[in-house]
Amino acid sequence: MLLTLQGVIFLLAAVATVVAFLFLLYAYMTTKAYPVVSRHDSEKFYFDPSSKSKRMFPDYSENPSLDLSVIVPAYNEEQRLPVMMEETMEYLEKRQTENPSFKYEVIIVDDGSKDQTTEIGLKQSEQYGAEKVRVLTLQRNRGKGGAVRLGVLSSRGRQILFVDADGASKFSDLDKLEKNMEEQKEKAKLRSKSRKKAKNMESMAIVCGSRAHLEEDSIATRSMFRTFLMLGFHFVVWLLAVRGIRDTQCGFKLFTREAAILLFLNLHVERWAFDVDLLYLAQYFGIPAGEVAIEWQEIEGTKMVPVWSWLQMGRDILLIRLRYSLSIWKIKSKF
Repeated sequence: MLLTLQGVIFLLAAVATVVAFLFLLYAYMTTKAYPVVSRHDSEKFYFDPSSKSKRMFPDYSENPSLDLSVIVPAYNEEQRLPVMMEETMEYLEKRQTENPSFKYEVIIVDDGSKDQTTEIGLKQSEQYGAEKVRVLTLQRNRGKGGAVRLGVLSSRGRQILFVDADGASKFSDLDKLEKNMEEQKEKAKLRSKSRKKAKNMESMAIVCGSRAHLEEDSIATRSMFRTFLMLGFHFVVWLLAVRGIRDTQCGFKLFTREAAILLFLNLHVERWAFDVDLLYLAQYFGIPAGEVAIEWQEIEGTKMVPVWSWLQMGRDILLIRLRYSLSIWKIKSKF
């Protein structure tokens, strides 16, 4: 017997209800209210080539002692990391020569690599000294967000930059981000008078490097299907999570220390969509976030699987909005 139109509608509604219920159940059962930030004992130390000994990373609660910390998450990057580090260290060393009071560190976070990423990082540490280059080797792969978080919590800088190990961005564009950071700090001072969600709001700001200005050219070289996925991803981010930042995924972001500590301790998503989680939290706290166009080029060896990775991020973004909206995920303002 054929179903009537009313029967079809009822059946679809019933299926949709069951799917929604199962998704909500999944959202509740597969997570915890607060992020679990833990370390294996070995992850508390870095190797100092000069003394041939292990030394403990500082605690994030200690006062900053450097101007800039650069966090480099790296997973199986033995091929691309040396090129990226050459440009990075050339820029930082030149800046220190021109301004001897400028102090920096680079923390390479080996995210459970199966290749020689740690050994490559240790060669950099041996060349420049452990005061300038440190390697944090994770016991297991945590995902890019998890790797950046532990790097941030091991840092000493007043400002913290995380940058991808592939060398796709031009490191000297840091100048642009720092210039915009001054503007965001002024906004933070004004907002701090009316926002009470966190202490030291006047010290919190973010600047995101952006590839949005290159999007028109990239669309011309992509297939229609990949372009559809990309535009769909941007729409989902805008609709559910973050507005005001066109390129949430660029791996070149600068934070004041206070903002970085607050956001990364609250970070729930450790893999591809962690940037969206960070910026969602920033908007929750009212932390100003700027966006600056940077130079960027496609580098071979990406870890993303174009279709599958975007679908995973789309799922994570939906869960970000759902879990925060339903208070499945909790947010702390004090640590």
